[in-house]
Amino acid sequence: MSRRKDNPIRQYGDFQTPPELATQVCARLRLMGIKPSAILEPTCGRGAFLLAAAEAFPDVKDIFGVEINARYVAEARGVCGGRAQVEQGDFFRTDWPRILGRGVGSWLVLGNPPWVTNAELGLLNSTNLPAKSNFQGLRGLDAVTGKANFDISEWMVLQQVGWLKERHGWIAMLMKTAVARKILRQMWMWGEPVGRAAIFGVDAMHYFGAAVNACLLVLPVKRGRPSRSCDVFGSLESLKPTGTVGYHDGVLLSDVDAFMERRHLLGFNSDYVWRSGIKHDCAKVMDLARSRNGRLVNGLGKVVELEDTYLFPMLKSSDVAKEKPCSNRMMIVPQQEIGEDTSHIQRDAPRTWAYLCAHEEQLGGRRSVIYRGKPRFSIFGVGDYTFAPWKVAISGFYKIPRFVKVGPMGGKPVVFDDTVYFLPCRSGEEADFVHSLVQSRPYSQLLHGMVFAAEKRPITAEVLRRISLERVADELELGDRYATFIRRKPEPQMELALGL
Repeated sequence: MSRRKDNPIRQYGDFQTPPELATQVCARLRLMGIKPSAILEPTCGRGAFLLAAAEAFPDVKDIFGVEINARYVAEARGVCGGRAQVEQGDFFRTDWPRILGRGVGSWLVLGNPPWVTNAELGLLNSTNLPAKSNFQGLRGLDAVTGKANFDISEWMVLQQVGWLKERHGWIAMLMKTAVARKILRQMWMWGEPVGRAAIFGVDAMHYFGAAVNACLLVLPVKRGRPSRSCDVFGSLESLKPTGTVGYHDGVLLSDVDAFMERRHLLGFNSDYVWRSGIKHDCAKVMDLARSRNGRLVNGLGKVVELEDTYLFPMLKSSDVAKEKPCSNRMMIVPQQEIGEDTSHIQRDAPRTWAYLCAHEEQLGGRRSVIYRGKPRFSIFGVGDYTFAPWKVAISGFYKIPRFVKVGPMGGKPVVFDDTVYFLPCRSGEEADFVHSLVQSRPYSQLLHGMVFAAEKRPITAEVLRRISLERVADELELGDRYATFIRRKPEPQMELALGL
């Protein structure tokens, strides 16, 4: 794949739909009983979908296509042979009410929108982007970090729902499955007038050479009581769904039945709050490995000599996923809490200070806005909980949830990178008890109902925080034991850990 800026795949997230797949999609839509009066493909490419739609719905006279690439426009007109009206236009600047005004009755909006994120196109200086806005309604750090990144197809489909709200019809789009779930969650959260949706698995590697989970999302848009359910089919040929995705209590669900059975365990309790590991965005400088001869080596391959003061044993996601985590990794933790002044490191640990200063260009060049205006060498995801001696942790990346108990290593508390989530505990006994709760059947069943194993990061702090450990303990008739741990006075773990 060419990496030139003007390559359409790079510049526009362009994966042209093979005619065979377009035909299968339209055949499935007919099988579902969809009978549109007009058809629109907003990013029609070379016209494969327009031709397949014209053949699948021969009675439809109003078929429209819009495409930004002038060469593709010419190809699409040739392929369709006059069955569709194709014009050149940018999705983000096209007057869609004008185009939709040409047809009457029910609309079918179908196609294959770009499979890239706004951040990826931004890095390419692409102009093929929507105007910036926090349309997901994110707050605080979420709005300025990775969670604010979104797939262009997500934004496009949300716009299409807006088009059809005053009309009615169907949206049928090929996309990454994770994006389809985001769209469903957004629609259901907003209470949009959408009917019972359907997701059909598509072999993205076979059709596009892309190693992602992909699907066809079919979304009815109509007036009346909205649905909050989506049937999931293994493929376009499947006749029976393999499951149902739903939305309850502000949660997108992978298994509605499992969730509803344990729904009473939902609830936030301040006694045990899931935390994420440390975020520093500079692994080559901040993460170190101890070689066989005991020397510390950074990610640049350089041997370094530092005081122990700000060095802590570290586990990454792959380490936590192991049944008995053991690691030779170390992390420099220059702050005890977010925003803390770091100048005292020069006095407390001069070699560490010199090392950080020597790599100030890398640390100062971190792109995230969360570091702007903060003390030198700042990190995030750090607090008193970071230095608790015992923790119950889980990796965010693995399909099968596995909780592990982690104790001190080398006399110091273990820290994690920001792909790990954990509950801080004051003793091994408390960690054993907490571990037994998160491993219990009630907890596992409820978590299963909220986790999508195919996601890049199936486990998140947001999901974990929705389950009340107190209610789980009560369910297991362990409420009294739970109470004994939360009544114990916390020790100043941070000061003890740092030897201050």
